[in-house]
Amino acid sequence: MAHAVDFSTVSTTGLESSPVVDALAGLRANEARYFKNKYDHTFETSPAAEAESTIAWVSNILEKERGLVITSRPLEATEFQVENIKMAYVFYESGLSINVLYTLDDGGKRAVGFKLSDGMEVPDELSSFKFARQKSKLAGTIRGSYFVIKNEY
Repeated sequence: MAHAVDFSTVSTTGLESSPVVDALAGLRANEARYFKNKYDHTFETSPAAEAESTIAWVSNILEKERGLVITSRPLEATEFQVENIKMAYVFYESGLSINVLYTLDDGGKRAVGFKLSDGMEVPDELSSFKFARQKSKLAGTIRGSYFVIKNEY
């Protein structure tokens, strides 16, 4: 069952098994606030078991573009469209958040973003990426990186 992510009162619902549960919940709330403020979109996530097609789409892009396989268990995911941009997010037990920004127009921006929750180590499969730091009132210090998608999905 999908649930709206509240960024005024951060909830850990759905993320309880993560060793960095509070930071991951803050990271999820940070994303919800961004989409509400920028697009007036309510950010809703579903348990991984109910979002298998979204997780498969993200995993397929990671595998085909960079040969990446995420070893952490997905906990929640969401997929939605704002304007002409398809977005997908997967939140993993390790504290990792992966998002896909996929502009539907030909020649538009298409990228995969990685965000690491405060307190988690860089996963081995992402050790080749350089991560920039960003401060967030909701999530503490977020470390992020990305790569550009070259193919169509």
